[in-house]
Amino acid sequence: MQQIIDIDKYEELQELLVREIIEQIRLKLTQFGLKDDQLREATGEIAFSVASTIDDNANIEHNGVEVHPYLAFADKEGLIIHCGENSFTHEFVASVMNQVFNK
Repeated sequence: MQQIIDIDKYEELQELLVREIIEQIRLKLTQFGLKDDQLREATGEIAFSVASTIDDNANIEHNGVEVHPYLAFADKEGLIIHCGENSFTHEFVASVMNQVFNK
């Protein structure tokens, strides 16, 4: 597999990943009975937390072992698409939330 830097494609893929995370969170919270503003707020808070963890903003450590996620995407041709630095998926949460919740 070859790694390439393609910032435009990487941003597109991050946004699609965030959309899927938000949709999955919304579905599960709906199944547990949340709706309206409570559903929107809980979905946004959880999505932002998950995205920040993916972006290595969470300071993950357990028993002296540090964890530093490094997000990349694979395409159909076997290329690994990256942006050359840490991901920034949390930056897409607000705009995707507005799209998903039609506001």
